[in-house]
Amino acid sequence: MSQKAIAVLTSGGDAPGMNAAFRAVVRAGISKGMKVYGIYRGYNGLLHGDSEENIQEMNLRSVSEIIGNGGTKLYTARCKEFEKPEVQRKAAEFLIKKGIDGLVVIGGDGSFRGARALSNTVLDIDGEKKSVKCIGVPGTIDNDIACSEYTVGFDTAMNTALQMIDRIRDTAQSHDRCSVVQVMGRHCGDIALQTGIAVGATAILVPEVKYNIERDVITRIVKTQKTGKQHFIVVVAEGVGGVRDLAKYIEQRLGIEARATILGHVQRGGSPTLRDRVVASQMGYKAVELLDHDVTNRVVVMQNGKITDLDINDALNMERVFDEELYNIAMTISI
Repeated sequence: MSQKAIAVLTSGGDAPGMNAAFRAVVRAGISKGMKVYGIYRGYNGLLHGDSEENIQEMNLRSVSEIIGNGGTKLYTARCKEFEKPEVQRKAAEFLIKKGIDGLVVIGGDGSFRGARALSNTVLDIDGEKKSVKCIGVPGTIDNDIACSEYTVGFDTAMNTALQMIDRIRDTAQSHDRCSVVQVMGRHCGDIALQTGIAVGATAILVPEVKYNIERDVITRIVKTQKTGKQHFIVVVAEGVGGVRDLAKYIEQRLGIEARATILGHVQRGGSPTLRDRVVASQMGYKAVELLDHDVTNRVVVMQNGKITDLDINDALNMERVFDEELYNIAMTISI
């Protein structure tokens, strides 16, 4: 029986902890007697031939000293082209001819759709039907994958935002100022919500909850002023936006100095936290276990605090549930 071979790639936006997941896949695979290949620059790396720039066989030392590094050693990219069936077929042909049986895809929902399409691409190779077994591992700072209660990179992004806002608070307090801070989260307000609670924000705006500027920002600031507080933090998710206009409105409406800050991509970088390193390692290991048992079209997830796996179709059909209880707690205590 020939030696089993698998590959791993990172796709979509980078997230702290992707290197830890990559490391776990390589070392778990080698421990099970597999060949393990690293594919560079996501799905793009599958489409540009067999070269060391795009694919390399890994050994134990290939992933030394990377568990604490941010970003992804495999690099990443978005590949709109991969939505085309002919492109998926080209990628499948490349992997099968290379002798690669399975692929671990570390990324978000879009990356998982690519993995599903690749798994479902069946080729006739010398009269034998073949396909590539694919497993998804959730890696995105936004925590916006519905099937998993936690995604690799989320904890680090929150802690980075927390540190930045704590620094902003120092100058806001010194000037009796209102600071309006935008954090990442285009469709998901989890970073804004949890960071907002952690910094004691007076107001938190998220895309999941419709807001009224007078009720949810101005009135809250006024109530807080009446208790003697003179500096304020408003945390806004990227999907809500408009922080500069909001800061201007607060200043004109209340006569207090207000400044807007967009934290941006600083939240993507930095050394992953302990939680992200451990969860990424667990998820990477689980992905290899599944491939070792010839399982395909699964997503590794965290549910009820445990690492498990789901059918990729079920996973992609799930709708994300916003934590309204936590939001209501924030609205009660952040005043």
